[in-house]
Amino acid sequence: MDLTQGTQKEKNARAKKMMLWFGIVSLLMGFAGWTSAFIVSSSREDWLNDFQLPTAFFFSTAVLILSSLTYIQAKRLVKKDAQKAATRWLYGTLLLGIIFIILQFTGFNEIIAQGYYFTGPTSNITMSYIFLIAAVHIVHVIAGMISLIVVLVRQQQGKYSSANMLGMELGATFWHFLDLLWVYLMLFFYFF
Repeated sequence: MDLTQGTQKEKNARAKKMMLWFGIVSLLMGFAGWTSAFIVSSSREDWLNDFQLPTAFFFSTAVLILSSLTYIQAKRLVKKDAQKAATRWLYGTLLLGIIFIILQFTGFNEIIAQGYYFTGPTSNITMSYIFLIAAVHIVHVIAGMISLIVVLVRQQQGKYSSANMLGMELGATFWHFLDLLWVYLMLFFYFF
């Protein structure tokens, strides 16, 4: 397929999708680097081998997965031109995103309650990696929530329909990526 062919609208859509995927790939590379450094550092003598992930992280994982499902439902409803129902599902997605972040900070508090800190005399390399990776993911979830708010506002303005889904598709793709990234990180931390 020749990417230079098509209407201006089609070219614009392809360009935006490509830019999103370039961003996603660069984020994947960053997280791959941090998880690789985590693996390399695990051979250190001061590495914690018996650390248990906070329960709040498991609950936050379930919440984030649920938020992807609500976003999928919102997209389905927009494709059926059921705008009011789609808006409600997008608000549900936003609420679940907020709950995810609250649960992440609850997890950080659980780690601190166990006596582990990000820096200082009671910190260690294991906890520093976990804090860093989870915190950077939270920053990206906040970016995803900003994207979701833009989608919500545009949805309420009637910008999306079965014939015009690009903005919602881009926002949903980024949101689902963040979801899958967190599931990967949880599996990584749990099994490694």
